[in-house]
Amino acid sequence: KKHKIKSSYSTITENGKTIFDSKKTFNSKGQTTEETNYTKEGGIKDIHKTKYNSQGDEIEDEQYDANNKLTEKKTTRYNMLREKTEELFYDAEGKLTKKNTYTYDKQGLKLERKTLDAEGKLISVKKHTYITK
Repeated sequence: KKHKIKSSYSTITENGKTIFDSKKTFNSKGQTTEETNYTKEGGIKDIHKTKYNSQGDEIEDEQYDANNKLTEKKTTRYNMLREKTEELFYDAEGKLTKKNTYTYDKQGLKLERKTLDAEGKLISVKKHTYITK
């Protein structure tokens, strides 16, 4: 935002050959609205298109394949403190495939992320521990 950059790209050079690694497009607030990732051969690997709410929090990420076909959609929900509480993942047909839920302590530190399948069965739990001494 500060530098008014509309897009950027990164490259990788290996064995004298330079290829695109990724390209990003930004909105006027400096948020990434589209990101294209490339394969080592230089072809498109995937494309992510991102939407934000009025507070600037990511609320939707659509992933497309090299043929610009939707492969996955993720929606994100937040609580009143703007803490991420839930991520819902859908396939190309709009069917829920998995869900992440987040919990926080009184200070707003993330305690855990639970991943559940489409039926609500627990797949995994990622716990966060904070050491202050």
